[in-house]
Amino acid sequence: MSISMNERFDLAPELPSCSALRLGEEAPDFTARSTRGPVSLSDFRGRWLALFSHPADFTPVCTSEFVSIARAHDRFAALGCELMALSVDSLFSHLAWIRAIRDRFDVVVDFPIIEDPTLEIARAYGMVGPNAMDASAVRTTYFLDPDGILRASTCYPASVGRSVEEMLRLVAALQRVHDGSALAPEGWMPGSDLLAVPSHDVADVLAAPAGTDWFYTPIKDQA
Repeated sequence: MSISMNERFDLAPELPSCSALRLGEEAPDFTARSTRGPVSLSDFRGRWLALFSHPADFTPVCTSEFVSIARAHDRFAALGCELMALSVDSLFSHLAWIRAIRDRFDVVVDFPIIEDPTLEIARAYGMVGPNAMDASAVRTTYFLDPDGILRASTCYPASVGRSVEEMLRLVAALQRVHDGSALAPEGWMPGSDLLAVPSHDVADVLAAPAGTDWFYTPIKDQA
């Protein structure tokens, strides 16, 4: 039996959309049970938040991520950024997993891990496809500002872990440019030069000392 190209495409598994939210949109509020008691997204207003999903408890890549993120918790706190994790596993699974992490790695996961067994939150945030029965294919991070607005997001497959250093760098970069007074160049790190926001005024363009100065001007990081 032959299968047409269209039929082959139809047989392919539906992939998660990675994000139902667009940059600049307000993240939908929710309330859920977690390892730190009941939590709501709105509880974190006034602070930066990294909300991240993981495919499943008791899996190798997720365990490596949580160990590293938990070890870096103080560094996120120093940036004024809270952490909140989510998966479809039950609260009791989360509790057993963080006990296993503590026993194996001597690391305490003290940020909340939310249970989402009905996929209600995962679907609202685009962490899974609309017809998905589980969230095993997604490893998504949402970076929300103090007003609950999505400022950046990342999406990794289940087979590749996130970089905690990149998460920290991204939070710092988002905070530096949040007021619109500067831009963060490629690979920017705290303390490195930022870039000035280009003028849209033709007089400024023509008055620039060199032909590229009006749109590419490094400035000192004053933070």
